[in-house]
Amino acid sequence: MLHKDAQSEQKCTTEAVLNKHELEPLQSDSTALKVREPINRRFSVAPMMDWTDAHCRYFLRLLSKRALLYSEMVTTGALLYGDSARFLRHAECEHPVALQLGGSNAEHLAACTKMAEQAGFDEVNLNVGCPSDRVQNNMIGACLMGHPQLVADCVKQMQDAVQIPVTVKHRIGINGRDSYAQLCDFIGTVHEAGCMSFTVHARIAILEGLSPKENRDIPPLRYDLAAQLTTDFPDLEFILNGGIKTLAECQQHLTTFDGVMLGREAYHNPWLLSEVDHQLFGDAQREITRTGVLEQLRPYIAEHIAQGGKATHITRHILGLAQGFPGARRFRQLLSADIYKTDEPLRIYDQAIAGLEGR
Repeated sequence: MLHKDAQSEQKCTTEAVLNKHELEPLQSDSTALKVREPINRRFSVAPMMDWTDAHCRYFLRLLSKRALLYSEMVTTGALLYGDSARFLRHAECEHPVALQLGGSNAEHLAACTKMAEQAGFDEVNLNVGCPSDRVQNNMIGACLMGHPQLVADCVKQMQDAVQIPVTVKHRIGINGRDSYAQLCDFIGTVHEAGCMSFTVHARIAILEGLSPKENRDIPPLRYDLAAQLTTDFPDLEFILNGGIKTLAECQQHLTTFDGVMLGREAYHNPWLLSEVDHQLFGDAQREITRTGVLEQLRPYIAEHIAQGGKATHITRHILGLAQGFPGARRFRQLLSADIYKTDEPLRIYDQAIAGLEGR
């Protein structure tokens, strides 16, 4: 336990940080508090740690103009006490784009939500689904499903702080709290705080004994339970997440749910996004090729290098663009191995593009 003087000092430090962000709103290349169209969540790419950073989102936006893109989960501590500009930075072309927050302190979450709005994000999503031990120890992620009133209190303060939507991404339960009645209690309690949109990963989370990767595979998918929510809460928006791999599956689920969210499949097979606007949103078919997308990405990479960054910060996200056809293996080798060994990364990048033979 902290000594009384240390507690007071910690409280003052926290208040100083919150006041600083209250008085000095963060800016990005987005206009603060810009009025935007309502968000269409019909198709989204899931927040994925170490993957859906700003570089990844810029690349994915070249493939789909309509998909809602999510940041990696960012903890409140990282924003309040860390390099907030790095976590909040995004390109204007990324919209619609949402910031996912991890935390359970309502005051801190509200402050970070306000920072996200001022930086230009279109939505803030609260993570109530991550099962890792590291976040559990800080009362972040799936463990919060055992504390629905706490989640509701957080959502209420977050919404009161901003004009943009606040949404929740969660599991259908956790071990020890995995009945449908308890899921309904969670949804109902958080909805009473004002949340209207829920992204449901249709698996429970096992908080002890399984790794995050195992929690994505071992607990069985229960689309039926997630679907029942759409009947029992007809006024709420439900986005389905978990195990979806094709656009045909997306179309099937969209007959029940308001939207679908893809995670690792979208990352490992990003070309799938090139058909999203046409097949799921009904837009006209775009004339788009892999080489065309990579040529559009090249100036972004060159600018990043000019600013002192490494090409591999970006190219690591595009390896899945080529697979299953002649030249794909060489493409991946160039960008996963050769590009790390050269002082001329753009030359290697151009070789990779040329090897796709105009695909």
